[in-house]
Amino acid sequence: MHLSDADKVRIGGGLVVVKEPAGSGGPVRRDPEVVAKVSEMLGRIEREGLDAVLRYAVELDGYEGRSLEVPAAEVARAADQLPASLREALDAGADRTRRFAAMQRARLVDFEEEVVPGVVCGQRFIPVDNVGAYLPAGRFPLLASAFMTVGVARVAGVRNVVSATPPSLNGRPHPAVLYAASITGADSVHAVGGVQALAAMAFGLLDGEPADVIVGAGNAYVAEAKRQLYGRVGIDVLAGPSEVAVIADDTADAALVASDLLAQAEHGPTSPASLATTSERLAREVPRQIEKQLAGLATRDIAGAAWRDHGSIYLVEDRETAAQVMNILAPEHLEVLAEDLDWWLEALRNYGSLFLGTWSTVVYADKGMSGTNHVLPTARGARHTGGLSVAGFLKQVTYQRATRESTRAQAEPTVAVSDFEALVGHRDSAQLRLDMIEAPK
Repeated sequence: MHLSDADKVRIGGGLVVVKEPAGSGGPVRRDPEVVAKVSEMLGRIEREGLDAVLRYAVELDGYEGRSLEVPAAEVARAADQLPASLREALDAGADRTRRFAAMQRARLVDFEEEVVPGVVCGQRFIPVDNVGAYLPAGRFPLLASAFMTVGVARVAGVRNVVSATPPSLNGRPHPAVLYAASITGADSVHAVGGVQALAAMAFGLLDGEPADVIVGAGNAYVAEAKRQLYGRVGIDVLAGPSEVAVIADDTADAALVASDLLAQAEHGPTSPASLATTSERLAREVPRQIEKQLAGLATRDIAGAAWRDHGSIYLVEDRETAAQVMNILAPEHLEVLAEDLDWWLEALRNYGSLFLGTWSTVVYADKGMSGTNHVLPTARGARHTGGLSVAGFLKQVTYQRATRESTRAQAEPTVAVSDFEALVGHRDSAQLRLDMIEAPK
């Protein structure tokens, strides 16, 4: 997530590169080995069914059980294994995410209106029937994922939500992930991860219900599985490593900027972090603060590698240039630590989610505490799509009804267009209706 040479030409002057990783700055290419392996696994699972899923679960997940479904009693006991403070925090995040999704749903309205006399058109939002939610639990269990996927699907009115999570803790699912799945309303939880989990949900191998939509973050193999399954099922986004970008002016605190950059860099060693600042002071101080904070950070091996290999700092001459930089980068998460937040809200167009001001930070949304969804586009995908929301589980469909009296208004221009296109079947379908209304009664 940094500027390419072509991007810099578009921006023109007014930009100094303080730090930038090597490389083109363009989209990350798919790894041919990952593509081939995922294709092989999906084909085998489709041919051999649940037997293949179980073999992969043993081989790749280290799973030792006979049934992949986590017993309801084990899910219920998960709460007893967690500190009360964690349960309360998860309850709060689940509730806030649910409330924001309900606010979104309330603004997606069905309607019906007359377009021309006698022609009524309408719109409906209909929930999909079946959702498969992948709840990641690799290096770190991402507990809020269930809020964003299972919980939001429930707000949308999805009938059946099946979930899958890797058996990451002594061969069993993490109890905190089980608790999050339980409080958000998953119909079932299955101890299976990776490609095999997505395939099993897409093909209906876990509960006999093929998913209409599969959602949830994961590693490169999970992302590639979603890419290859897309079309057979709907997906949320094709997300890569987590991204953060910060815009800061001279009013920002360097330690805070550094902390917010590192908070996302610790997601993984390939997680990009970028700063665009109008302040020469920050351009000097933020790198020093990052090195200082890394020294005491338990995840410094991860965050340090991410910053070293994928971090960037741009010193820009004015806020307009800063906005241009970020509208080109289209980051997953974008923080603004600057004055005149309303101006930035209007000027910034391409981002997954926007965090305005000192008292708003990406980590709040990561954990579900602000209520917005953290399943967001990466790799400049925010130029053309938004993140997961309640709308991701709804089909926006249309319908129409017409009266006999409206026939001429629709049929006559249809005949004219169809004649020009030489599509005689279209013409006949319209002309027959004209003939019907002109026939003697």
